[in-house]
Amino acid sequence: MAAGRDAGARLLGLADRPTAVFCANDLLALGVLQAMYAAGVNVPDDLAIVGYDDIEFAAAAAVPLTSVRQPAVTMGALAADMLLEETEEGPGGGARAHEHRRVVLQPELVVRRSSLSSR
Repeated sequence: MAAGRDAGARLLGLADRPTAVFCANDLLALGVLQAMYAAGVNVPDDLAIVGYDDIEFAAAAAVPLTSVRQPAVTMGALAADMLLEETEEGPGGGARAHEHRRVVLQPELVVRRSSLSSR
């Protein structure tokens, strides 16, 4: 969050401020939100903020944070399955041939007040 507050301070110092920011994670976004709140910047009317991860605190912020939610349970289950596949023995007890697999999961945008302008 401290890095988010620092980023927020830098945003406040810009002559031409953006109207929205997307942060790499929710803790950064919450820090930016804190900096904006302390400076009297109206979120989302003056600056919309979106985070990533949808941690529990995102919904509980003074201005509930819009965030991108990853399917964490599905990700964990797939990772465990893939790891088990990697360690399985092949026919005759030898190591099984390695097969690369690419899995793409769909994240979900959870829209809350930090990105919903009343304008």
